Amino acid sequence: MQSILIIDDERSIRNILNEILQYESYQVEDAKDGLEGLEKIKNKHYDLVICDIKMPGIDGLEVLEKAKEYREDIQFIMISGHGTTETAVEATKKGAFDYIEKPPDMNRLLVSVRNALEKKSLVIEAKTLKKKISKSTSIIGESESLQNLLETAQKVASTEARVLILGPNGSGKELFAKYIHENSNRNKSPLIEVNCAAIPSELIESELFGHEKGAFTSAIKQRIGKFEQANGGTLFLDEIGDMSLSAQAKVLRALQENKITRVGGEKEIPINVRVIAATNKDLQKEILLGNFREDLYHRLGVVILNIPPLKDRKEDIPLLAEHFIQQICDEYNYPLKTIESKALELLKIPDWTGNIREFRNAMERLVIFCDKSITAKDIEKYVLANSFSSKIHEVYEKFTTLNEFLNFSEKEFITRKLSKNQWNPQITAEEIMISLEELNEKIQKFHIQKPS
Repeated sequence: MQSILIIDDERSIRNILNEILQYESYQVEDAKDGLEGLEKIKNKHYDLVICDIKMPGIDGLEVLEKAKEYREDIQFIMISGHGTTETAVEATKKGAFDYIEKPPDMNRLLVSVRNALEKKSLVIEAKTLKKKISKSTSIIGESESLQNLLETAQKVASTEARVLILGPNGSGKELFAKYIHENSNRNKSPLIEVNCAAIPSELIESELFGHEKGAFTSAIKQRIGKFEQANGGTLFLDEIGDMSLSAQAKVLRALQENKITRVGGEKEIPINVRVIAATNKDLQKEILLGNFREDLYHRLGVVILNIPPLKDRKEDIPLLAEHFIQQICDEYNYPLKTIESKALELLKIPDWTGNIREFRNAMERLVIFCDKSITAKDIEKYVLANSFSSKIHEVYEKFTTLNEFLNFSEKEFITRKLSKNQWNPQITAEEIMISLEELNEKIQKFHIQKPS
């Protein structure tokens, strides 16, 4: 229920307004002067204040000015029996929604109340959306690999170059596409997203290029496709590796000629679109298998961004954890929760095969079930119990003899230590407390090689 505060030194006015507004199903309180009104505004959230201008002590304009310092989004309707045009203008300049002379016309007052409350709702909605958008495009991390990617994305954003984003599911490909668009010269125009994997192959061409009325049985009216919707802006083709070969041919033609033709149409429509594509597939392998056109790959991949999985940038986990805790607490209107340093270290244990998406889900689970501070025990209970132990069980099941398991464990241990030490054998040997000669023998025995 929306709440309204009436501030007026005339009891009769307060009583009349109170009765009428309560009848209209508003929650209403009143104050006899400006000081009492300000005290109530400090201690309670009101959606709207109806305030007299001429009052003993603090006048209405002063109340308006100070209340806006407490809560910028609070709406004010000023009323006065001694009003002038100058007073009305001053009230509006200070942030009042409306100015009504006494005795107020009740019909006009009720219309003004509804409009003021609607405006407040729109302001809150706009702020919430803006907050969500800014949060949704945050790319969090200080790892060298991520910073190099951001630097490349920043450089390419201001150009018209097409970008191909590669990376596993949940690694943040969509975030990079949004980041590039928002930092480009096209950011005033729309970013249109198409998930190629979610659209049946027989409908993908209609989705991308649109269709004319009667083009096929269910085409009862003309449809504008995503290329036209993105005109002047950016088209993000997510999971492009799942697109059919016939659709790939049409996309290639659109990129070559900057023109499209709707399904069932003959007219060529010029387009001005920047294309960003993404996939979790190895497109070069798909080309060899005949599933993806090599010429389209080269058209799309003017600049290629390879997003690393979360397991390859675990140093970013503490920052990501704190970012998601704040974000989720804001979304749920929870007081901000903290996380212990030991808990942050434990979050680095899983491989996070679902990447950022899986990690955020885990943080949401922790925020929901944990107390004010997320502890190491919470991580063991709500994260490791769900992922790490089950993976360990899967590993055990792979081996039939103790020797097989010991060889696997030794190879895995040495590989991870070498990777951690930038593949420096001397440092690794010292860390795991064996001689350099012994380490080199094990590297040869297990055929351990530095990734290219």
